[in-house]
Amino acid sequence: MEWQQLEYFQTLAHIQHVTRAAESLCITQPALSRSMARLEEELGVPLFDRKGRTINIKPLRTTLFEAGRSHADGI
Repeated sequence: MEWQQLEYFQTLAHIQHVTRAAESLCITQPALSRSMARLEEELGVPLFDRKGRTINIKPLRTTLFEAGRSHADGI
């Protein structure tokens, strides 16, 4: 797991739209999707419910979102 993947996860969870999140991060949509797929594979759990390009964070994954936000705020 890389710090960048967590940043991408935070942004995608906040915006809840893959294309818009990619634009916000100044990366391509496929790059964001691949990064999130690798993160999910590394963690062994799906992080999002996907409906086209719109996503919703899975309720139990909110902990990861909150932990990442708290850590980022402390830096």
